[in-house]
Amino acid sequence: MILALSVIMLFFEAGVSSSSSSSGLENRIFQYIDLHQNEFIQTLKEWVAVESDSIQPQLRQEVTRMVELTADRLRALGATAELVKLGSHKLTDGHSLLLPPLILAELGKDPQKPTVCFYGHVDVQPAKKEDGWKTDPYKLTEIDGNLYGRGATDNKGPVLAWINAVESFRALKLDMPVNLKFIIEGMEEAGSLGLEEVIKKENQRFFSDVDYIVISDNLWLNNRKPALTYGTRGNLCFSVEVQGGQRDLHSGTFGGIIHEPMTDLIALLDSLVDTSGRILIPGVYDDVDSLTEEEKKLYEAITFDPEEHKNNSGVKKFLYDTKEEILMHLWRYPSLSIHGIEGAFHEPGIKTVIPARVIGKFSIRQVPHMNVSVGERQVIQYLEDVFSKRNSSNELKVSVPISAMPWVADINDPLYTAAGRAIKTVFGQDPEKIRDGATIPIAQMFQNITRKSVMMLPIGAADDGEHSQKEKISRHNYIQGTKLFAALFLEIAKLHGQLQEASNTKTTN
Repeated sequence: MILALSVIMLFFEAGVSSSSSSSGLENRIFQYIDLHQNEFIQTLKEWVAVESDSIQPQLRQEVTRMVELTADRLRALGATAELVKLGSHKLTDGHSLLLPPLILAELGKDPQKPTVCFYGHVDVQPAKKEDGWKTDPYKLTEIDGNLYGRGATDNKGPVLAWINAVESFRALKLDMPVNLKFIIEGMEEAGSLGLEEVIKKENQRFFSDVDYIVISDNLWLNNRKPALTYGTRGNLCFSVEVQGGQRDLHSGTFGGIIHEPMTDLIALLDSLVDTSGRILIPGVYDDVDSLTEEEKKLYEAITFDPEEHKNNSGVKKFLYDTKEEILMHLWRYPSLSIHGIEGAFHEPGIKTVIPARVIGKFSIRQVPHMNVSVGERQVIQYLEDVFSKRNSSNELKVSVPISAMPWVADINDPLYTAAGRAIKTVFGQDPEKIRDGATIPIAQMFQNITRKSVMMLPIGAADDGEHSQKEKISRHNYIQGTKLFAALFLEIAKLHGQLQEASNTKTTN
């Protein structure tokens, strides 16, 4: 910690003396990016046109094509790109389907330079025009400075912005200030199947000389101020199955004389949270950190407009009124959301049937220090207790199909200082230091397995609508994001020099 703080002090002191020389180089790069922004947007348009939906099996070939297209793009920059085969996975119908390959690429092996690894994904969520899109989701469309299309912000835009930054150095025949590595997958939206195994296998080879890992797969807190993300919530997903008889029954013939599976399931789901959103499962909050005065001040300092956030969401009212309460319940407290019911009639009209088997789906967003296995036991025990009190003849089965741990990084890590300086250079203001209420398992995965410095550096604004029918990235954020990544290369190179200097000074003393 002392070394990190001394590096930060050296970093700021050195920044004063080197700012004039680096600013000239940055200006050349930024001018190039501005002049070629339409070309960068054209490439994004070509990438968005690939329907690389990893959820729907019939589009798996498109995902593979997108991964191969990305690898070709990296090779064109001079990188070596390996396509790692991940095998296959079994679908719900019992059939097996090949997973798309994963890219491991590298550019530069200078032992005197730091090595930065960038993670991204080029698969997307499902999208159809009839889902409510005003534009073709696979045809990038610019409206009022916004680039609409599936994958524009999640995550093809940020991946391309990183590549564009590298391309700018190469086009200007500038020496790259850092060595670069890339790990890019095509199954993130489907749970990153096979990714963890590759990271573990490659930890002593591909990741052995990596100094820093950067992820750009989330959004700013608002639409105007850039952010650095140092924490995310985890996710514990549950499937609650209630099984009655062998077949669906007529409600006129059997309604009123049997325990109905749907009634049992609704009662179980209704028992999970109260009207204020507080989770009712005993023990859930036991491992949540107490709020300190120091942490409370962090929320007070953050620029956040609840009304803007409300407008972005399209809802009329939040459960909490103040900025601090809203942010704390998004970031530092767990939440429980109910997502749907499988097996029930959901088409238009009325079907007076009693379904024999229904499955409810909900998840708990966990926060740092909450244990996945403990949470799983608490929920299952609670649901079994509630179900037993109903004296139902139906059968209950609770399972956990997906889980991911929360993640938190040290905001004082020098990598965050370097990124903060890069943001100040490009956007003219210091970044918000935020957490993210969503779950991005790859951050925790990298941190736990590789033990490297991991940072999340978003370039998308809060209203980018990832996963929605209005997904977009603004032209401004896409191009400024490209500049940000270029500036980050330079700042990390300076950071590396100060780290070595501080280390040498400590050794001498």
